[in-house]
Amino acid sequence: MAGGKGERLMPLTEQRSKPSVPFAGTYRIVDFVLSNFINSGIQAMYVLVQYRSQSLIEHLRRAWRFGGTNRQNFITVVPPQMKGRGKWYEGTADAVYQNINLIQDFAPGLVAVFGADHIYRMDVRQMIQFHLDHEADVTVASLPVPIQTAKGFGIVEVNANHQIIGFEEKPASPKPMPDNPGMAFSSMGNYIFNAEILMKILEQDASQAGTHDFGRNIIPSLIKSNRVLAYDFMDNVVPGIHPYEEWGYWRDVGTLEAYWQANMDILGESPILDLRNVKWPILTDASVEPVASLVRSQMDDAMVGQGSLVVDSTVKRSIIGRNVRIGEGCTIEESIILDGTLIGSNCHLHRCIIDRFNIISSGTTLGDKHGRDSRRSTAGKLGLTLFPRGQSYGGRAIHSSPSSLT
Repeated sequence: MAGGKGERLMPLTEQRSKPSVPFAGTYRIVDFVLSNFINSGIQAMYVLVQYRSQSLIEHLRRAWRFGGTNRQNFITVVPPQMKGRGKWYEGTADAVYQNINLIQDFAPGLVAVFGADHIYRMDVRQMIQFHLDHEADVTVASLPVPIQTAKGFGIVEVNANHQIIGFEEKPASPKPMPDNPGMAFSSMGNYIFNAEILMKILEQDASQAGTHDFGRNIIPSLIKSNRVLAYDFMDNVVPGIHPYEEWGYWRDVGTLEAYWQANMDILGESPILDLRNVKWPILTDASVEPVASLVRSQMDDAMVGQGSLVVDSTVKRSIIGRNVRIGEGCTIEESIILDGTLIGSNCHLHRCIIDRFNIISSGTTLGDKHGRDSRRSTAGKLGLTLFPRGQSYGGRAIHSSPSSLT
């Protein structure tokens, strides 16, 4: 499911959908769910897109050419087909319903419906095995969260046998887990369905008024008549995880603060999410740029993308994308600089998120550490300074950029 607007991630989603937002200097958010499926040996995937989808489509074309002549292995982009009611997708369930013919044609025994906008690693095979072992009709991936913070999630209530007996979206009084009163089960928005049950409930949902959403409509209706189980994500074991990493790391990067924090989580010698895991790699498009060049520069807890050049500057706890140029005498701290950005000399940036193809003129100082700039938008308590794509600060605007780097 890759069709969300991602309005809370503006301006990063001004020209692209949320799953297409760059992450960690090299990846797009969508790469995480696709990598999880590929690493799990599941190689038949439809990617349902809708809003501002061209950037995502281009990325999938470059990075995920897959399958060849084997008709059982594919990654196919599916825009809205305007079937049924002849409208855009009205909800997550409606998106699948409008493409129900794809399920009928492929004729699988199980269907996995996963979101494309979260940062995590997961062996999907283990969730499927749980589904089969417990003879479930539907299995919902669930993550334990502290009861104090559970009000912000969709909370599933379960009995002692993992069966879901209730579901509430952002409840005022979350129901605790049976064996841990200090925790509640939050839905991750990832589901395994028996195919026949999925098609039947989608037909029923389409005939009724509503939001046509899996979390709000489909799951609550199924728990009344079907065997719907919660799969504990904390039981999922991914190879290559280090002891210093956060077990069961999963982040919804739906806000700018959450996006910034998740990027910071991958930095350092012992990050809580280590992307240097060769046993469960996160895959993306192959870069043809040369390795990064660091000239008389100091790096501390930083990542610098291919083709970038940093000259006589200091970069601390930051992520620098590909083909970025940083001039002499700069200090970049706790910032995310995306591809193709040009930063002049003697710039000082603190907690900035700078989208692709920006020009930051020499002598620019930005960020709360150096005083808030009223001409730039900021986000939340973290005081992030934000730059939309293809802008300039004190210099000429960038009017165009290569389509391969949207």
